[in-house]
Amino acid sequence: YPVTRAEYAAFASATGRPAGTCEVLIGTTWRVNPGTSWQSPGFNQTDRDPVVCVSWDDAQAYAGWLAHRTGQAYRLPTEAEWEYAGRGGTTTARYWGETLELACENANVADFSALAVHAGWRVVKCQDGFAETSPVGQFRPNAFGIYDVLGNVLQWTQDCFHNSYVTAPTDGSAWTTGNCSTHMARGSSFANEVSGVRTAARTYWDTDARIPMLGFRIARSF
Repeated sequence: YPVTRAEYAAFASATGRPAGTCEVLIGTTWRVNPGTSWQSPGFNQTDRDPVVCVSWDDAQAYAGWLAHRTGQAYRLPTEAEWEYAGRGGTTTARYWGETLELACENANVADFSALAVHAGWRVVKCQDGFAETSPVGQFRPNAFGIYDVLGNVLQWTQDCFHNSYVTAPTDGSAWTTGNCSTHMARGSSFANEVSGVRTAARTYWDTDARIPMLGFRIARSF
């Protein structure tokens, strides 16, 4: 699963990590929205919902804290690892196949539930029951048993920004050169309609960006 609010709260309490402020989309511009944070992203969440409004730096700090606490090598996944795990052995656009109509059975996406709260959103013509984030594990996992690969929240990866895979590492490692003031995120969120809900979809954000559609999951090295 993506890291949950409860898991992140334990880290924040133990380390005193500042909550920061979340950004929201106003018109076509992302702007800081005073009073918002991972604790209050602008909509209701449960402790089992994925944490949002966390920056790449926040996610790195969480992984470092967990690694120190457990003695295990926790970290953010690389972009290549994320896609391999996210595909679950498939080559289709989504791990459940090509069929758009099955989106709400498999992922928390922009749908009629979201449209009832967010007028004007482009949505999938189905209903998943959640206008914003959902508790992790509510939808079917992929063939590798991984939940919330698509939908719910976008997820930070280790890699620095590159707009193509030209000269990318070929061994699955992170791309740690290039524009490292910006990092890659994978997956999709509750705000994506199906054209953006694809395992191959890539997006990127400034390292310090905190937005209500973006969380993270972690990997462990052996």
